[in-house]
Amino acid sequence: MSAQPLPPNATIGIVGGGQLGRMSALAAARLGYRCHILTPEPDSPAAQVSAGVTLGDYEDPAALAAFAACVDVITFEFENVSAAGLEQLAAMRPVRPSPRVLQLSQDRVAEKTFLNGAGVPTAPWRQVDSEAALADAVASLGLPAVLKTTRLGYDGKGQAMLRTPEDLAPAFARLAPHPLVLEGFVDFACEISVVVARGIAGDIACFDVVENRHRDHILDLTLAPARIPVELAAEAQALAVRVAEALDLVGLLAVEMFVTSDGRVVVNEIAPRPHNSGHWTIDACPASQFEMHIRAVAGLKLPPATRHSDAVMKNLVGEAETALWPEILATPALIPHLYGKAEARPGRKMGHVTRLFPRGALPGDFGIEAALGPHLAPKE
Repeated sequence: MSAQPLPPNATIGIVGGGQLGRMSALAAARLGYRCHILTPEPDSPAAQVSAGVTLGDYEDPAALAAFAACVDVITFEFENVSAAGLEQLAAMRPVRPSPRVLQLSQDRVAEKTFLNGAGVPTAPWRQVDSEAALADAVASLGLPAVLKTTRLGYDGKGQAMLRTPEDLAPAFARLAPHPLVLEGFVDFACEISVVVARGIAGDIACFDVVENRHRDHILDLTLAPARIPVELAAEAQALAVRVAEALDLVGLLAVEMFVTSDGRVVVNEIAPRPHNSGHWTIDACPASQFEMHIRAVAGLKLPPATRHSDAVMKNLVGEAETALWPEILATPALIPHLYGKAEARPGRKMGHVTRLFPRGALPGDFGIEAALGPHLAPKE
């Protein structure tokens, strides 16, 4: 694929109005680009910092046409947008990553089939179309196991842990739409992720591997770099690059993985857009994940994904943590980021803070707790 880079003052269209679009638009502005947002939500976080906004549904032909007429290239900031709408947009403007990449990431069966076909290891899995098929899958994979919807699952939504045979029927009835996916349980030592960018010319920039810790199925802390052996980190980065190249990606890709208790790396999910576990790059890298995303979409050359500092990123979720904003602003060394959302609902990501350390000086758990302070220290 070849294309001329977008000139300064060109407009990048972003499908979706959330915080990932907001931070992408801020990165685009620093590179001299305008952003125009397509979203059904008035006063969205991304629209607050962008040059323009089209309010409309992701499948509304009139809204799609009006949006495309305002932009030079199009990307998206989360997966739960319409693949059909993105196909319509691709007929009018370049879309990066491609609608095909979005379609793969939206469906767990398609995603896992693709990954395994590319030689990428995942947890063992089975497609489940009926209760009888679920029973057969459990007989094959064993218990415990995780039953998931094939679409629209994130932050722990759309899944159920199966521990006993009595869990099968209620979980199958509760989760919809069918088919579902049953995943064999992974005995993991830690959860990690890698963010990789790939440009139009196939150039690659791969960030360091990070360790992710979740609370109530929502990302709580990201530690950069992950405290894993060097050879495992290199393996994880190589897997992320393999996925990006197999997708023929133009844009940004986050690859979530497990490090198993016996020292293997297996891929859990992919997300073809900026990722919560990459927010630390805003403050700890010369070029953040958002700048890499914009550079790839705009056809610019990708700089190295270097890190000048170690970092801890802490999400601010829900009303209780958002209420700590005055204390956060008053705490030296905490770098604050608020997303401009009007309402702090339970489980809603409202912002994040980053704490930097010299390279090689990322502390242990007690040091992290002390650095974040008593209000933000991780809670079990």
